[in-house]
Amino acid sequence: MTVVGIDVGGERKGCHAVALRDGLFVATQKSTNPSTIVDWCIDHTACIVAVDAPCAWSQNGLSRRAERELKMNGQVIQCFKTPMRERAYSQGTGFYGWVFNGEKLYQRLKRHYVLFDGMRRDDLVVLETFPHAVVCALAKKVVPAKNKVAVRRKALRDHGYDISRLPNIDFVDAALCALTAEAFLEDRWQCFGDKQEGFIVVPNSSF
Repeated sequence: MTVVGIDVGGERKGCHAVALRDGLFVATQKSTNPSTIVDWCIDHTACIVAVDAPCAWSQNGLSRRAERELKMNGQVIQCFKTPMRERAYSQGTGFYGWVFNGEKLYQRLKRHYVLFDGMRRDDLVVLETFPHAVVCALAKKVVPAKNKVAVRRKALRDHGYDISRLPNIDFVDAALCALTAEAFLEDRWQCFGDKQEGFIVVPNSSF
């Protein structure tokens, strides 16, 4: 069965996607058009799609519950804080442009996939994840976020993944997202958050 991970950038940068099957990264895609990425997921019969972008906005503050709860072995994992949509929109699409692009991607994905709502199900599922948290899961501890290119490549190599198809950090992050999708498929996952502001899914300690 094939799963897909997607790293989301702004409209100019676009999205990078990696398909994972049987422990191998079998295909990659890059596009500034969210619909192209979704069509690619469908063409590869992806059953789980994991996205590195907020699946929802804060309801009443500067961050979401999932972001405040994200931890590994009791230690906080630092991550992006998602504000209310109105606050982000009022600041223009510069800093938050990638979040708005992610919003477009989710809208299109949800025509084919069910957004994860905290319950494991057998439907085609799209969920939110976070590459740095995946690296922490691989290390079984919170690791520093610096030198992320070298650290994330090494984490994949050390766990037996061939990274020759991953020429840059965007594809590396998409690959890490795909690892979460695989963990979800195999029931080796945990989640943080709630239905109102969305869940962040990461592999659990058995990863």
